[in-house]
Amino acid sequence: MAQISGRPLAGKVLIKPKAAEQKTASGIIIPDSAKEKPLQGEVVAVGKPKKDEEMEIKVGDQVLFGKYSGTELTIDGDNYLLMSQTDVLYIVK
Repeated sequence: MAQISGRPLAGKVLIKPKAAEQKTASGIIIPDSAKEKPLQGEVVAVGKPKKDEEMEIKVGDQVLFGKYSGTELTIDGDNYLLMSQTDVLYIVK
């Protein structure tokens, strides 16, 4: 993965969403209009901690987040989600 220009502000994380599934387990191809928004991704950048909370998420973590969490951004031609650390629901081990 290429280096990202810039960094998130305090308490924010930048996530590269996992690609949406192209087909079902039984082999049916899913059209673009019916694809679900991915709910999992990899953390690619982390801001500094806020004064009253520590950053529990680090770069490289695989995380789960809510369906409508974050703000969609395009940085250097790639799509990302920017959200608060508190919007992340789960860190996958």
